[in-house]
Amino acid sequence: MNQAPISSPESLDEEAFAALKAEIAAYVANEGEAWTERIERERAVPPELRAELYERGYLSLAGPIEYGGRGIAFSRYLELLELFAMSHASLRMIVHVANGVWRSVDQFATEEQRERYVLPAVTGALTVAFTLTEPTAGSGADIRSEVEREGDTYYLSGEKHLITFGVSCDRWLLFARLAGTSGAEGTVALLIDRETPGVRVEDMGESLGVRGTDHAHLVFERAPVPVSDRLGEEGAGLQVAFGGFLTPSRIAVAMTCVGLARRAQELAAAHATKRVTFGKPLSQRQAISFALAENAADIEASRQLVLHAARRWEAGDPEAAVLSSMSKLTAVEMLTRVTDKALQAHGGIGFWASSPIERVYRDARAQRFEEGTNEIQKTIIAREVFAPYHGDAGDRTGGA
Repeated sequence: MNQAPISSPESLDEEAFAALKAEIAAYVANEGEAWTERIERERAVPPELRAELYERGYLSLAGPIEYGGRGIAFSRYLELLELFAMSHASLRMIVHVANGVWRSVDQFATEEQRERYVLPAVTGALTVAFTLTEPTAGSGADIRSEVEREGDTYYLSGEKHLITFGVSCDRWLLFARLAGTSGAEGTVALLIDRETPGVRVEDMGESLGVRGTDHAHLVFERAPVPVSDRLGEEGAGLQVAFGGFLTPSRIAVAMTCVGLARRAQELAAAHATKRVTFGKPLSQRQAISFALAENAADIEASRQLVLHAARRWEAGDPEAAVLSSMSKLTAVEMLTRVTDKALQAHGGIGFWASSPIERVYRDARAQRFEEGTNEIQKTIIAREVFAPYHGDAGDRTGGA
């Protein structure tokens, strides 16, 4: 399934959008830097940060106006997400998740579920954690978490891990399978209350990068879930996970790579201008200037592919799914190259935590896992490359 985006009237004209973009750029450069220092120091995201982003309306930028959002078109929203990605990874993660996860819920929600879950998720009043990955399975049809149905209640057993905001969320959007089934046909999507009994929630602790964002390991032992909190029909779980959600989310993650690369480039250029060796600033050394010139071209090429994929998704083009994988793969590999050259331009001092590039370099590594590894993206792209020779159109849902 490759659901076209919800159409919504534009809430901002060009002048108003430019003003919002300038506002966000200033926020990232000022308050964002202060939050970055605090998160790195405390190794946690203060609750006040999410509250501030909510109050500023930054958690509802991409939501339809009729749902309480700002109604900013997806491709224009990405221009704003690029700016947020120049800040701390945990800050941009809050913005990215809030502005995207509601799509996965909305596509199969009943009117009652839309009122209870989608609308507050769009405004940022409800935090939903996407809960798919398991420690003993991949992120797809091989999930092992199971539910047994007894009347109007499912009893859930199994494990999930690496769940972003899985500790601090209000609901888990969780994917499991009916006991005794295999493959995609047996899967279900459930919106589970964070306070459900029979659930053990463990914070997975500090990571290499994206520090402060909680990631949960969840253990379910016959946890009761009302059948009324299921999205779609039994057997449609992976359609909820992938159809209409994964494609724009991969495109959005690709744009966060562009934003973080842009920050690394700015740090490297500023350092190269100030740092003098043997009577010359580094910016006048051909090795450094050529490296940063390559970075500039690399960043812009990725940005344009990301925006192309976004516009094709907005148009409902079935090619958008493979373009999302192309943009994600390209942007992640670009980010790897750019941050490596940016760190090298700093010399040894860039290796120390006192240098902002050190944190950017660590955060960049996490992008290679979000919304599917590079290997997953290559698998999807290769499937499309060979589809004409196999006599079929391939699977364009974007699923792993």
